[in-house]
Amino acid sequence: MEFIDGVKKKEVVDIRDMAGGAREGQTVRMNGAVHTIRDMGEVAFVILRKAQGLVQCVYEEGKTDFDIHELHEECTVEVTGTVKAEERAPQGFEIRLKSIRILSKPAAPLPIPVSKWKLNTSLETKLALRPVSLRNVRERAKFKIQEGIVRGFREYLFSQGFTEIHTPKIVARGAEGGSNVFKLDYFGKKAELGQSPQFYKQTMVGVYDRVFETAPVFRAEKHNTTRHLNEYTSLDFEMGYIDSFEDVMAMETGMLQYVMKLLERDYKKELAMLDVTLPDVSRIPAVRFDEAKKLASEKYGRKIRNPYDLEPEEELLIGRYFKEECGSDFVFITHYPSKKRPFYAMDDPADPRFTLSFDLLFRGLEVTTGGQRIHDYQEILAKMEKRGMDPEDIASYLMIFKYGMPPHGGLGIGLERLTMRLLDEQNVREAAMFPRDVTRLEP
Repeated sequence: MEFIDGVKKKEVVDIRDMAGGAREGQTVRMNGAVHTIRDMGEVAFVILRKAQGLVQCVYEEGKTDFDIHELHEECTVEVTGTVKAEERAPQGFEIRLKSIRILSKPAAPLPIPVSKWKLNTSLETKLALRPVSLRNVRERAKFKIQEGIVRGFREYLFSQGFTEIHTPKIVARGAEGGSNVFKLDYFGKKAELGQSPQFYKQTMVGVYDRVFETAPVFRAEKHNTTRHLNEYTSLDFEMGYIDSFEDVMAMETGMLQYVMKLLERDYKKELAMLDVTLPDVSRIPAVRFDEAKKLASEKYGRKIRNPYDLEPEEELLIGRYFKEECGSDFVFITHYPSKKRPFYAMDDPADPRFTLSFDLLFRGLEVTTGGQRIHDYQEILAKMEKRGMDPEDIASYLMIFKYGMPPHGGLGIGLERLTMRLLDEQNVREAAMFPRDVTRLEP
């Protein structure tokens, strides 16, 4: 009988083990995938791809116990060699090879040259070949930065007393209502894929006061645009005992400040690789919905066509306005019209035509929707009745108000949209590891 008592220390090294010349002159073993081979004749450079980056290995004929012609791109290998400082190498060191052991070989040559600095191919090709195209160092750098965004979101909210929750994605009824839901048969019952964790995160405010979740949400919208996905990752939080919806905006601002500092500190390499300039989030302007439309219309001469919503072009112009006038890449648009917000959005007591809600625009693209929610049982029943809704349809949700809820509010952030804008990409699919849209179900 054997017992497993934890992770076994392996004799192979990683890039982080070499920091500061720690292994200079030592013989080490390292594994990785062969990213590319530059054969110069008697000398060849074998570049290994590791999770943390590329490592330069030097093959010298007569000194390396291996036939270089047996090696191909995407072979996975374990190499043994001596560490030497080399400032021109990707990590500031190289491994002078003594031996190479092949762990696996590819069955076919690569369909696209992933070792190139840029994949000069169409987005369609990159997505069709996603398992391979993600091996390109710049492609995968996007998702390391996305990792940093989620990591920062989590760390900051933990520091603010939030509890992480996990809510169902198979639901009886979507939080937003309407027809843009994926319907499914749940053991003979009608069910849907969740559009939002809204009902559940509000429920959990009555349990933990402050909660958050990072999880997929689903929208059956037949949009085939550069800004829409049918499955995306939503960064949600909900907080109780607020004084106003401005508390929610302030929490998001603090979170963004934390995220940007984290990226600057721990993701310098990826930011430099993609030439990303982090935005200034020290102060974010906030302006009413109707005023923002008016400001953009007057400055850029665009007629207001829809008084109840922001069109994509308007979002761009509003983003441009606040960049030019305030130097800010972000702007909170507050007090959206009640008729364009869900039934649970709290109306403005000063003018019920508007709500105590907001969107956050980042360089002219909506990346967040949030606001204060109705917490009074009779008030939410009255609003549902006004909209012709049947309370019995969502009785389990209304239970939380029936038995008492604190003033609360929250938001949802589209992770892919936020990443897209941060990286200055033109299509949200560039910021989705395996995007799902109206035409794409695989890979």
